[in-house]
Amino acid sequence: LVEISKEIENGNVSLGIELGSTRIKAVLITSDYKTIASGSFVWENQFKDQIWTYSLDTVWQGIQASYSQMAAEVHSKYRQSLTSIKSIGISAMMHGYLAFSKNNDLLVPFRTWRNNITEESAAKLTEAFSFNIPQRWTIAHLYQAILNGEEHVKDIDFVTTLAGYVHWKLSGEKVLGVGDASGVFPIDEKTGYYSKSMLKTFAELEDVKQFDWDINQVLPDVKSAGEKAGELTAKGASLLDVTGN
Repeated sequence: LVEISKEIENGNVSLGIELGSTRIKAVLITSDYKTIASGSFVWENQFKDQIWTYSLDTVWQGIQASYSQMAAEVHSKYRQSLTSIKSIGISAMMHGYLAFSKNNDLLVPFRTWRNNITEESAAKLTEAFSFNIPQRWTIAHLYQAILNGEEHVKDIDFVTTLAGYVHWKLSGEKVLGVGDASGVFPIDEKTGYYSKSMLKTFAELEDVKQFDWDINQVLPDVKSAGEKAGELTAKGASLLDVTGN
């Protein structure tokens, strides 16, 4: 207990946040991967206007409740307030579609991986890229919105996944790890980045050319394991821990 208390005091702990389909979890581990505290929050998706979605307010309600429960366990077990964390990792349901305007407003409700509404776009992109694009991928959702003639598409500044959204709000960085990014758009194995040739193919599609935005600017940046992906900002810390510790 004394050793773990010291690790907590020195901030030598890591936090994992997972947003699963039915539960949000916060798990704190030591540098030797021992779980020392955890918290969770139960949530459910809603079927609204023919779309499976979760509200972003509930995302933060769940993260804060999970974090708060985990921090309370740290305090009761180790008599320490959690004030510093060495690293944070965010995992969330695969892919899906969150589209934001230049003012960082959410343009349409979050479309989750459960939605089977992109059959047409997934088939067309699979043909255009000669590469299999599953329905749940972010690019399939974006292209389907274009094919549907959806009003919001012209106002897009940034599209991301749920994990990318949480990371952005905590760090200010619009990035994804390469594993998550590979469910947004095809990755070139040689570069570890989105396929340049497929980005070009997408940009040159007749339906896409009409928009002012550039697909290269709209997608999150891609980071490999071990690359710096940002730091928790003061604003991000207040989103995570409502006590201000």
